[in-house]
Amino acid sequence: MRTQAPVNRSDRRDAFVAQVRGRLIVSCQALAHEPLFGADIMARLAIAAEQGGAAGIRANTPADIRAIRAATALPIIGLYKIDVPGYDVYITPTLAAAREVAAAGADVIAIDATARPRPEFASLAAFIAAIHDATGLPVLADISTFDEGIAAQAAGADLVSTTMSGYTPYSEHQDGPHIDLVARLAATLTVPLLAEGRYHAPEQVVAALAAGATSVVVGGAITRPQEITRRFVAAIERPQG
Repeated sequence: MRTQAPVNRSDRRDAFVAQVRGRLIVSCQALAHEPLFGADIMARLAIAAEQGGAAGIRANTPADIRAIRAATALPIIGLYKIDVPGYDVYITPTLAAAREVAAAGADVIAIDATARPRPEFASLAAFIAAIHDATGLPVLADISTFDEGIAAQAAGADLVSTTMSGYTPYSEHQDGPHIDLVARLAATLTVPLLAEGRYHAPEQVVAALAAGATSVVVGGAITRPQEITRRFVAAIERPQG
């Protein structure tokens, strides 16, 4: 039986952080073109992650969040990926999307907090404030650069994550995780910091925690078999010696 969530938003954030601090969050997501697409499958992946020791789940779409919420008591970072014509932001880009994420049972709402234009609200601060007012839930700001992380905190984000690092045209692109960014943000921010993006090995997760991350989110390396297979195949096909 899931315990009743705290009412105060700061208490909700603190309860979430207490559950995931120093531990692993598993992102259970599949898009419509992927072989594991489907809320029932995502719920089973979340159960598997919990059995493996995950402390939380990151999930996309109200349907998946609802199914995972029914299957596990782990805290859920919820988001809703939506393509809005004329905009590059797609992670919970509107207030209506945030409302749906909250109604589905998320504990934290993740949004694209990059510097790119968004379809609603004149500023990131106004968007975050509207989500707070509408849902009462903490907002996790997915950012791609150091400056965006600082700006997200100033805009009222309750947590910050490096999710978008390497996924915007202007952020540093590399094959592995951007642990230097984690270290810089951890040394500067006063809100909790999550590390996410291209974490493929346990030692990278350990390094991010050592760099100051509150928790680390891992997705494809655990829940996307096609990506895991591709890395093994690439290693086999790479010229040896």
